[in-house]
Amino acid sequence: MGAESTSSSGGGIDRNDRRYDTPVVLNVYDLTPMNNYSVWFGLGIFHSGIEVHGKEYGFGAHDFPVSGVFEVEPKACPGFIYRCSISLGRINMSPTEFRTFIENVAAEYHGDTYHLISKNCNHFTDDIACRLTERRIPGWVNRLARLGSLCSCLLPESLQVTTVKQTPEYHHESGEEDGTESLTITTPRVSTEVDDDQERRLLSPLAAVSPMSGCGDVTFVKEAHT
Repeated sequence: MGAESTSSSGGGIDRNDRRYDTPVVLNVYDLTPMNNYSVWFGLGIFHSGIEVHGKEYGFGAHDFPVSGVFEVEPKACPGFIYRCSISLGRINMSPTEFRTFIENVAAEYHGDTYHLISKNCNHFTDDIACRLTERRIPGWVNRLARLGSLCSCLLPESLQVTTVKQTPEYHHESGEEDGTESLTITTPRVSTEVDDDQERRLLSPLAAVSPMSGCGDVTFVKEAHT
């Protein structure tokens, strides 16, 4: 599904009307400083988000069967080190139509379905890129997960758990421009089931969010209900 077909299905934008032409950008982050060395061997541990219409969208874990898709300011996902941005193409979709699109996708990415090897943040950005631009994210971004799927028995047990055991508290927010609602994480509580802070970050970007960190807000995207 390309950008044009996605746009038309979302609300029927005239394909000749380029008022809403906007880039789709993959923002990639280092989860560990060791990437500076391992990247030379084609390996690394990365988080990624998709930037569209001035917001960046990612996917992370929590304990509930609701949306794990969140938005942050571009290139500023809390807890990670920004590495680079990669252009994936352009789409012709209004902000309102894109919001409808991402809310529909959020229904497929519940926080309690996050898995480091089979359904992580990079699987999410790859899926969004394909739907919007018919392009895949670079293979190196999620290579560790692909290798892990072949030899998961060799991974530490703490990296094989499905989700980070945290209990975020939510409150409703109304979107300033289009009246949509979001869910904002206010007080994450991470269980001691995974003790090492770096391992928690490997499992989910949401584990890096702390009300004491002073980082930008992480806002959950409210999923569409059919």
